Amino acid sequence: MSKMTKTQLLAELAEKSGMAKKDVAKFFEVMTEMAYKEVKSAGQFVVPGIGKLVKVHRNARMGRNPATGESIQIPAKTVVKFRVAKAAKEAVL
Repeated sequence: MSKMTKTQLLAELAEKSGMAKKDVAKFFEVMTEMAYKEVKSAGQFVVPGIGKLVKVHRNARMGRNPATGESIQIPAKTVVKFRVAKAAKEAVL
């Protein structure tokens, strides 16, 4: 089973929606920019039926260097996680 590439995704969406391929590409570009901006300012961005991007704070913690076994301090940071919607989980089962 192979994954669908970006080019294949754009072609399939253009064919099924009747839109031009470049319009579909522009839509994804705008949606991506909007998602980044919304997560940064509001903390989350929802894609109905698929899931949502959520901004999460990770506390500082102790880690281990796998090469040397030495303990290291990992600083606190903010990361983005994707939470899959219940409908999407049920659709693939």
